[in-house]
Amino acid sequence: MKVAVYPDMKAGEIPVETDAIHLVRPLGRKKIEKLLKRCPGCREVSLSKSCLKRLGPKTKSFLKKAGVGLSVESRRGRAIGISLEKMLHAIELRKDYQSLREIERLTEIPKSTVHYLVRYAHRDKVKKGDATIYLK
Repeated sequence: MKVAVYPDMKAGEIPVETDAIHLVRPLGRKKIEKLLKRCPGCREVSLSKSCLKRLGPKTKSFLKKAGVGLSVESRRGRAIGISLEKMLHAIELRKDYQSLREIERLTEIPKSTVHYLVRYAHRDKVKKGDATIYLK
């Protein structure tokens, strides 16, 4: 599981089974150390190009020594705030030729959101509580 990490997040908020982290903003070495202690299976850190530029040299060297790979990745757009099960249910209903209003009535997802999910959404980022989860 890949989780987005914000500077104000505490290490305890990140699931232990996390195997990859996406840095939304650059973090300090001490904070990344705590994250890696919390998630021992984490072997990859992804971040944007601008975040990589602002990441400190001590942090980069620490990650290299810890054997954690750094990858530059661009994931644009806001995370979808609907549960994955509900999202898949709405998409299946649309594949069964249900109207958008009927899907809205059945799933309680706004009609415009259903239209967005079916037509345009990449569906690679999902909100789970306050955390953003990246789907592979």
